[in-house]
Amino acid sequence: MSSPPVPRQLHAQSASPSTLTPARTPHKLGLIGATALVVGNIVGVGVFMLPASLAPFGWSTMTGWALTLSGSLCLAWVFAVLAKHLPHAGGATGILGVALGRGPAFVTAWGYWMSACVSNAAITIGGVSYLGRLVPSLTQSPMLAAVTGCSMLALLGYLNSRGLKVAGAAQVITTVVKMLPFVVALGVAALLFARGGTGILAPFDASTLTFSAATGAAALTLYSMLGLECAAMPAEAVNDPERTVPRATMIGTVMTGVLSMSVTGLLVLTMPAAALAVSAAPVADFVSPVLGRGVGTLITLCVVIGAFGALNGWVLVVGEVPAAMADHGLLPAWWGKRNARGAAMNSVLVSGVLACVLIMLNGSPRLTNMYTFVLLLSTTTTLALYLLAPVAALVLAYRGTVPRTPALLLASAGAIAFACFAFAGAGLEANLWGLLLIFAGVPLHLYMQRRAASHPAGQSVD
Repeated sequence: MSSPPVPRQLHAQSASPSTLTPARTPHKLGLIGATALVVGNIVGVGVFMLPASLAPFGWSTMTGWALTLSGSLCLAWVFAVLAKHLPHAGGATGILGVALGRGPAFVTAWGYWMSACVSNAAITIGGVSYLGRLVPSLTQSPMLAAVTGCSMLALLGYLNSRGLKVAGAAQVITTVVKMLPFVVALGVAALLFARGGTGILAPFDASTLTFSAATGAAALTLYSMLGLECAAMPAEAVNDPERTVPRATMIGTVMTGVLSMSVTGLLVLTMPAAALAVSAAPVADFVSPVLGRGVGTLITLCVVIGAFGALNGWVLVVGEVPAAMADHGLLPAWWGKRNARGAAMNSVLVSGVLACVLIMLNGSPRLTNMYTFVLLLSTTTTLALYLLAPVAALVLAYRGTVPRTPALLLASAGAIAFACFAFAGAGLEANLWGLLLIFAGVPLHLYMQRRAASHPAGQSVD
């Protein structure tokens, strides 16, 4: 059965939770599915590839992680509170519309969607990089690796076309599988500490803990936490969102933040920096000398499964976010059209094409630093949401829409400071490209405004 039509001409600046009726889908995610969406989307391949990018930062990696984890917890609390008190506002996009108006809501949602598209490319690139340990021909031919990545993206797009029930089940299974590399890596670290104590760690040099190193490391580590808001973005696809979204957001953020910081920190501080910087499969290279190549191969397989599990979750997000925007009149109705199983396949198709362009660019031997750049680009396009969501929380608290508690005020202030800090760490080039991608959607927004103005209130602008 197809989804029932949703009113398009919703004026977010005057909307209330009761007027923003969520689009119905044949199946909705419960606490386990929503938590798996958060954990699965955060723990993609980034945390397993990130140590190579962090190798030059040494002990500053831990400083960056401390900042990232603190900022992420602030953001998670903001999203949890907003989702609890405005569960039917249409996810984070609708909440921003209620608080700040349609313009900021559109720019933020468009930027988030762009970030998800870029993140899909990054996850695919990393997943294929690990897969190259099992299929060596992928490491010998960058173009073959790119074609393989695009094929996997298309396969997962098809999986999502089967509806939320199938996609959600796949997300739970792959999330369980991707926890194994964490367990094994931490077990190896425990063995190494038992044998050599703290002597296995890189020598500590306080002079290397500079502000620029901390911001650079934080900008990269933040990529490993992108996705903490995923349960709130497709809130209309979550069962009992008042309770489920906040719980899933906080549980998923704490769990993945601690694990990601532990594993990436251990690899950066125990492996030789030169070898780590060129490793295509850092976690497998960490465990193999201790447990053997067979275990290293198993870890590689789990990372590959986990990477494409995360990609499955992000494909869901890149379909649902533009569909929600279309439902609220922020994008043409074409973006929100769903198939018989409730999947927004037009949005999935467009995002898949954009991701494949980046994947193909990564396959070019001339662009050797493309993966790290894609990480930063994905981060900068998300930061619009991470900056404006706490601003929206403060506005709604001032209005009395959400409780004005000390915890929310402190978390919002911390989240704003962290977002500004992360912008500084990402660098000028990534920020400029991020702004370009975000504002590429402005013509669409202006077009929708003109169409809305040309129709009397209550009529469709499709």
